[in-house]
Amino acid sequence: MAQKLPLGLQDFREIISGGYKYIDKTRYIHQMCSSGKYYFLSRPRRFGKSMTVSTLHELYSGSRDLFKGLWIEDQWDWDKRNPVLRFNFTGIDFPELGLKSALELQLNARFKALGLSTPKTGISAKFEHLINHYAKDGKVVVLIDEYDAPITHYLGVDIKTALANRDLLRDFFAVLKNNDALLELVFLTGISRFSKVGVFSGLNNLTDLSMRLDYAPMLGYTQVELLEHFSAEIEATAAFMDLSVPVFLDEVRKWYNGYRFHEKAETVYNPVSINLFFDTKEFKNFWFQTGTPLFLINLLRKEGLYDFTPSLQPQRSFDTFNLESINPYGLLFQTGYLTIHSHTPFGLYELDYPNYEVESSMKENLFEAFLNMRDGQAVPVVYKLETLLEKRQVDQVIKQLQGLFKTVPFQLHEQYPEKFFHAVVHLLFSYMGLTVKSEVCTSDGRIDAVVETPSWIYMIEFKLDESVEAALAQIHKKEYYQAYWLKDKPILGLGINFSSESKNISDWKLEEMPSI
Repeated sequence: MAQKLPLGLQDFREIISGGYKYIDKTRYIHQMCSSGKYYFLSRPRRFGKSMTVSTLHELYSGSRDLFKGLWIEDQWDWDKRNPVLRFNFTGIDFPELGLKSALELQLNARFKALGLSTPKTGISAKFEHLINHYAKDGKVVVLIDEYDAPITHYLGVDIKTALANRDLLRDFFAVLKNNDALLELVFLTGISRFSKVGVFSGLNNLTDLSMRLDYAPMLGYTQVELLEHFSAEIEATAAFMDLSVPVFLDEVRKWYNGYRFHEKAETVYNPVSINLFFDTKEFKNFWFQTGTPLFLINLLRKEGLYDFTPSLQPQRSFDTFNLESINPYGLLFQTGYLTIHSHTPFGLYELDYPNYEVESSMKENLFEAFLNMRDGQAVPVVYKLETLLEKRQVDQVIKQLQGLFKTVPFQLHEQYPEKFFHAVVHLLFSYMGLTVKSEVCTSDGRIDAVVETPSWIYMIEFKLDESVEAALAQIHKKEYYQAYWLKDKPILGLGINFSSESKNISDWKLEEMPSI
């Protein structure tokens, strides 16, 4: 009987008992549990963190029947069981109640469920009291999922609350170290790594697995796992799409593979995207359906960042997270929008988009953010402009762009007006799927943008409060077009001038460039 796809499921017991597909990761779990005591694992959203927490819960509860046939079945001491204390920080109502009240409510509910009177103390003391009670039945396993949700929820919106929640969590987690003798295992997950900036200063004995080579494939699906566990789905979906299996697998890899958490590790697929893909039998952007964090888009817009791939970064730029001085590249790596592509001999990491799904999601979100659009407005706009550009109706393209810029509040681009216009044009063309490069280097200088359509090559030079003649003169003087003669397409020079006064395109001019 074919196993069902675990769509939207994160509970290990429900998946196994319900006959859903489960990719066996218990070898990594056994390795972790038999090697140490305090662990932290950072991964992007929708990557299986909650599933791992649920698996650990069942393992230490002695649910042997659920592990039948899995790697760990004959490697675990099933006669030994441990009490499990588990928290999910996305499941407490901190946005409405505040973190302190939300945690207190959760702790009080635990005391009530145990038939105990609730201590009239603070949340740290209540947490310690709860650990002591659980320890009567053996050493306690503490599992904390999405520990950073009360912090990241406020990034870019309310930094004061984010900092307050960070300090509260630091005191809360310090209880664990103070009760070391009562604990069997501590495992925390999250998206961001705050370990060096205060959250875990009271729990400084955590082993961080996030960028360890031996744990890199612990979450996500490897290529081998995909071929082994989804063979029926691969054959059926390839046939449905009328593609050969090799061509089909190349497309799947391009769309959903590419995440790498160590420079020497193999890449992995996003598990949620893969399951949704095989369910719908359509190449779609499932990443987008969960929504891009608003604070991330706001940060990129504030910094004027729009073309950040590929990027060379030292490890410290994405190794940990600093609330007082947010590094956009670190945040993009930790949230899964950038991943490790290579590692240079100088210790720099080349970061880039992991796959087409993430790249298209980011470009659409950024395009809408830079132009202050509502969700979903980008697609029809881009389709219309792409059609006009291919028909060489540049006058209509300019009119459409002028209309878009007119709707943008001037505060969004008063800090970097020229860069803002560059960003919008770059995002527009790259989101179309056209070949677009910003600040392309040649032997004689840098071209602001080169856009290649099936029929034309547009060489675009931007000016701010100057003239379009000056823009075109620069293209001619530097002879940028010579680098594209081998493309065997007409090359068009497009000069665009932006006015800082009107906050819009004030003039433009199109010229056909010399050919061979």
